Amino acid sequence: MIVNSEFNNGIEGWKVFGGGKIKEGWLKHGNLINTFIVAHNRTSPRDTFHQLLHLQQHYLYTFSAWVRLSEGNAPVAVVFRNSKGGQILHGGETMAKHGCWSLLKGGIVSNFTGQAEVIFESTNTAVEIWVDNVSLHPFTKEQWRSHQDESINKVRKSKVRLQITQPDNSKLAGAKVLIDQKKPNFPFGAGMNYHILLSKEYQQWFASRFAYATFTNELKWYSTEKVQGQENYTVPDAMLEFSQQHGISVRGHNIFWDSPKYQPEWVKSLSPQDLKEAADRRINSVVKRYSGKFIHWDVVNENVHFRFFEDKLGENASAEYFNIAHKLDNKTLLFMNEYNTMEHDYEKTSTPANFRKKLLEILSYPGNENIPAGIGLQGNFGPAAPNLPYMRSALDLLGSTGYPIWITEVFVQETPNQAQYYEEVLREGYSHPAVKGIITFAGPVSAGFTTLPLVDMNFKNTPAGDVVDKLLGEWKSPSFEITADGEGFVDASLFHGDYNVRVQHPRTNSSISVSIKVTEEAAHRTLNLQLPHN
Repeated sequence: MIVNSEFNNGIEGWKVFGGGKIKEGWLKHGNLINTFIVAHNRTSPRDTFHQLLHLQQHYLYTFSAWVRLSEGNAPVAVVFRNSKGGQILHGGETMAKHGCWSLLKGGIVSNFTGQAEVIFESTNTAVEIWVDNVSLHPFTKEQWRSHQDESINKVRKSKVRLQITQPDNSKLAGAKVLIDQKKPNFPFGAGMNYHILLSKEYQQWFASRFAYATFTNELKWYSTEKVQGQENYTVPDAMLEFSQQHGISVRGHNIFWDSPKYQPEWVKSLSPQDLKEAADRRINSVVKRYSGKFIHWDVVNENVHFRFFEDKLGENASAEYFNIAHKLDNKTLLFMNEYNTMEHDYEKTSTPANFRKKLLEILSYPGNENIPAGIGLQGNFGPAAPNLPYMRSALDLLGSTGYPIWITEVFVQETPNQAQYYEEVLREGYSHPAVKGIITFAGPVSAGFTTLPLVDMNFKNTPAGDVVDKLLGEWKSPSFEITADGEGFVDASLFHGDYNVRVQHPRTNSSISVSIKVTEEAAHRTLNLQLPHN
C-alpha cells in the first residue's frame, strides 16, 4: 500500500505535513548506501511527512517502520488522519534513538472508508526524524481470523503418532483407538473473590470451568493490613485452601501496588524511613507465608504508570523488591503487571517499549540477572472495538524478550458489542505464541462481577459466559475413535493436554487404557502401545 516504502526513489510519493521541511537522507555501510526520508526544521509535533492512502472500513492494518533521530532519544508515533473529517487513528509508538534504528510496530482497525494520511509525529521538535522501510498491510476480518486459526494449530497443538503392537512387537493393524482429552494444557482462569467462600453455587461453577485463578483484591496490602501492625490473612488463606482442594493454581496478586491511590490509608502518610520498614515487613510477611504456594507473584503492580515506591524510596525500589521476593521464594515466576500496554494505541506511558525498558532495568539490577521473570499484561479493554493489530504488535515486541507473557485481567467494558469484543481479545491472546496463560476478571453477578458477568444471579450464562464456554470447548480436542493403519500407526493432531487413550482390537477381547500427555515435544516421537494377547 505504501509507495516508495524503502525510499529507493528518493522521497517520491511523500509530502511535507504541517510546517518544517523534508529531504532524502543516506548512510553508507561499506559499499552499500541506505536511503531514507528526513523531517527537519520542525516546530510542532506533526511537522513531518505523510502519504495519502485509501482505507476500507472494518479492515485491519498492520504497520511497521524503522525510525531514528538526529540526536538524543524521544518517542516517535504514527497516526492515520481521515482526510475528510480529520479524525485521528493512533497506530503505535516507540522510543527512537540517535545512532541506531528502532522498530515502530503497530496497526489500526479502520472505522471508515476513504482517503487517509499516514503521518509520523514526535513531541521533541528539536530533532530530525529519520524513517525507513515503511510497511502497511490490509486484512479482512476473515483473513485475520484465518491467521489466528493457523497460529493456534501451530502453537497449541501437536501431531501425535501412536503405534499399536502386540507383546511380540508385531504391528496390530485395524486396532480401534479412542482418544479422550481430560485436561487442557493451556492455563485459562478467572478472577476469584471472597464471595466464593460464601456460595456453593459459585464454588461449583468456578471449579467446573477453571484450573487457574487470581484473587482480585483479597491478597493486596490494603486488604491484609487495614490497620498498621494488624495483619489478617484469614480470607486469602481460606480461598487458597479451596483452590488447592480443587486443583486450582493461583497467581499471587500482589505484593505491592505502585499507585499512590491504592495504598493502605495508613501507608500514605508514612515518612520514607517508616515506609521502608513497613514495606519490608509486608514483603517478608506475605511472601514467606505463601512461598511455593502460588505460581506467580505480581511484585510491584503497575510500576510503569506509577512510582509511589520509587518517589519515596529511590529509583531502584522495584528492582530491590524483585530481589527480595526471589530470595524468599526462588522458584516462583516474578511478574511486572501493567494496563494499557497492549489495549490502547494512544497510550503514552506504559507503551510496549517503556514496559520492556522497565523490565530489563529491573532484571539487570545486581543480583537479579537470573530471576525467573514474566510479563503481565492486564487486558483492560474499553467499550470501543479492540485494535487487534496493535495488540498483536505489543505481544510481538514483548514476546521477543523471551519472557513468558500472561494476560492477567482480561476485561471489556459495557457496550452492545461486549461479547463480540471479548471473544476477539481472547482469540488474539490465545493465538499468540508468546502468551502462556490468560486470566479474565469476570464472573458471577452475585459475586459483584456486574460489568462483565459470565453468569447471572441464577448462574445461567450471559453472552460473555457463552463466549468462555464456547472457547473452552473449541480449544479442546473432541473425543474420537480412529483405526490403526496397516503398520499399526495412528496419527492425530491434538491440543496440548492430558489424554486417556483406550485401545482394543475387533478380533480380540483384550484392551488397554493409558494416560498420555501431549506437549510441544510430542511431535518428535512415536509412542508405542502394546495390546496384550487375549
